[in-house]
Amino acid sequence: MEPFNHNYFLGYINEVTPQFVKIHFPSSNLLAKFYHKGVNFAGGNVGNFIVIEGEEFGFLARINEIALPDSEKREINEKLIENDESSFHPSGKAELLLSFSVFEPQKTQKTASKYPAIGSKVHSCSDEQISKYVEEFGKKEGDSIFTTIGKLTSNEADCNVSLNAIFGRHCAIIGTTGGGKSWTVSKLIESLIQKTNNKIILIDATGEYRSIKSSTFILGTNSYFPYQKLTIPDLFFLLRPTGQSQRPILLEAIRSLKMMRLIDKNGIYEKRNNQKIKFNKYYKDHIKEIEDNSCNFDITYLVPQIKEECIYPTGRNDITTWGDYDNKTYDYQTSLISRITDLINTDIFNKLMGFDNIHQSNISIIQAINEFIPSNMQQNVLRISFEDIPSSFYAKEIVSNALASYLLNKARSKEFRNSAVVLFVDEAHQFLNNRIEDENSGIQALESFDLIAKECRKYGLFLCLATQMPKDIPIGTLSQMGTFIVHRIINEQDKRAVESAVTSANRTALSFLPVLGEGEALLVGVDFPMPLLIKVGRPMCPPLSETPRLLGK
Repeated sequence: MEPFNHNYFLGYINEVTPQFVKIHFPSSNLLAKFYHKGVNFAGGNVGNFIVIEGEEFGFLARINEIALPDSEKREINEKLIENDESSFHPSGKAELLLSFSVFEPQKTQKTASKYPAIGSKVHSCSDEQISKYVEEFGKKEGDSIFTTIGKLTSNEADCNVSLNAIFGRHCAIIGTTGGGKSWTVSKLIESLIQKTNNKIILIDATGEYRSIKSSTFILGTNSYFPYQKLTIPDLFFLLRPTGQSQRPILLEAIRSLKMMRLIDKNGIYEKRNNQKIKFNKYYKDHIKEIEDNSCNFDITYLVPQIKEECIYPTGRNDITTWGDYDNKTYDYQTSLISRITDLINTDIFNKLMGFDNIHQSNISIIQAINEFIPSNMQQNVLRISFEDIPSSFYAKEIVSNALASYLLNKARSKEFRNSAVVLFVDEAHQFLNNRIEDENSGIQALESFDLIAKECRKYGLFLCLATQMPKDIPIGTLSQMGTFIVHRIINEQDKRAVESAVTSANRTALSFLPVLGEGEALLVGVDFPMPLLIKVGRPMCPPLSETPRLLGK
């Protein structure tokens, strides 16, 4: 369809600035919606798209303001408004969004150095035209994977966009409770299922996505994260050893138990009054495995091994042997021993991390991922639910960070280069605290998700975060998101967090955020030459996130 036709005429450009143009409308009657040859045109109301005619280039713009001259404002009354023959002469302000070749209107680019001339004609833009423009956004050569995630709020134009444009540079879905964020997550997952064969891993914080057909693993119930995949700092934050009296003993106990695993023996390494030479030689020969920062040892022997470390460093008469038990040193370990005992014997943490062999009859989530990624099964979604994990001990943050670290290492090994994996993290503010703090262990950075955002696009691991609290997401992570789908935001701190992450050219569109309705969102992205206000379509399997209602008597 030709973009310029006198039947679509609205007015003339009478002022041009680097980002906006002003328009003179010869008659207010031109602003109304209309149909031409069965095609719907939105007219010239606020929020609607218009096209501006040039000699070589045309321009797409969105109307932000409509006003009457002061002289005509005084003449407005109900009778004149209802009279079709009445003629007002409004003016408008529109934001320049992109330019396109007059000869190839489907080829668009961000407006940078091209501007319309004074006197250029302005035309209404049809639903069909704007749909074709949107479909070109982010489109790469040979790209044929598109999905209709909804419609533009200004008209009934389909928002048919490239999935590579949405996910290829990571994506963030943001909005307050009730804004439609969870529906958008479900809609995007369904789009990936329908249009691609790529694998999807969904970290489900509350279990609300159980309606999506998936391979489901509920951590702490039917699956566990093996504690051996934690790092030593992770374990220290779970156990909180004091710095001077407990940390050195705990580290020595871990080294001893790692050595027992390497020599393929169960139980503890007995040191009391024994020779050091054998231990020291084996430690030197296997120092890389023993000091690899992993928790690859049998934690059920940690308490008795700690007691075995509470000894004098040398024998009374022989420096080549360890000494006898040091009861004073052992007394300093009682609080640590109590925390270890509580942790490994608390049922939920036992089930969550597989501290004993009984609960390891459930499947390891690491095993589940390793079986899921290369499989040719039609099931392309692996849902990992954190709904049964308590908030104590920083368990959610530590386990999710360790899980992300595992996926990060797989990506670095180039396992996803031939078939990208999309990692969805719902309620991301619960998991992406960039540090956890303890009075004994100090501060530990949780950087795995941040590293995925910074490194893994080139490795084929794409991150999609959903959060109602963007201010709690590390700014370094948020700034790596190439695409934002932003629902209603009211909190000023959250709004500023989004503003700091998107480009300045898109910030004018953020003024819509506080007034967006349910399901409405602002789509902003590096691969999208202009921001889009959309109404996200209803997913086939909506999330189960309704709030229980009060019932009358």
